[in-house]
Amino acid sequence: MNAVVGEQDLLLVTLDALRYDVAVELAAAGRLPNLARVLPEGGWERRHTPAILAFAAHTAFLAGHLPTPTAPGPHPRLFAARQGDNESTDAHTWLFDTPDLAGALTKAGYHTACIGGVGCFDKQGALDSVLPGMFAESHWDPELGVTSPISFEAQVARAELVVGGLDPDRRLFLLVDVAAIHQPNWFHTPGATAAGGDSRETHAAALEYVDRHIGRLFRAMSFRRPCFAIVTSDHGTAYGEDGHTGHNVAHEVVWTVPYAHFTMSPGEW
Repeated sequence: MNAVVGEQDLLLVTLDALRYDVAVELAAAGRLPNLARVLPEGGWERRHTPAILAFAAHTAFLAGHLPTPTAPGPHPRLFAARQGDNESTDAHTWLFDTPDLAGALTKAGYHTACIGGVGCFDKQGALDSVLPGMFAESHWDPELGVTSPISFEAQVARAELVVGGLDPDRRLFLLVDVAAIHQPNWFHTPGATAAGGDSRETHAAALEYVDRHIGRLFRAMSFRRPCFAIVTSDHGTAYGEDGHTGHNVAHEVVWTVPYAHFTMSPGEW
């Protein structure tokens, strides 16, 4: 990452609430053609999230604690706040001296922007302003949120405006918290109703909806220069497993998340 930071644009996409098993099944079935173009060989990597709700997970991400490989470690991190003795850093880790990654990248000359999705990005109160407040530019409105059937399309359009408004020479760090997969997601399945509620099937349909539009986001972020991208979930979602529904519970389907990172070059999209 020491060779990446300062040279490439940076994109962090959190597919909020996405389950690992659903992501893997859809990729294997050829139902994620756009994501399949960028997933490394072997597809999604199985990782464990540092937290089981969005605010805590994103706070950890922005401190450099991304989801951790499930095999025994230690696992050197891409980014990390400079501390004393730290087993999870090595010579390739980009170390920073600020409390959060966005602030560190600002000091490194980046413009930082956040396009929120779920409630902890909506800036409707003091707590829900913490994460957006780390960025120089932040966006949220109901069209980008969890109740909007076109939330991801709207988020991508907003990202295109962010990129288009920048000086071409200015590096960009963009966080997009994708709201579409988070409940409610029933409206991404034809014929489904609010009364019928969400299910593992509507969850999968929401991911397919995201895949249909994510190419535009990748195109915008790799248009100016190479872009290093991280695509992950912050936590999964339970749909009745062992009696659990939703997240914020220490269950395998919640703490296990899909993860990938890759570099995109201009012209690929």
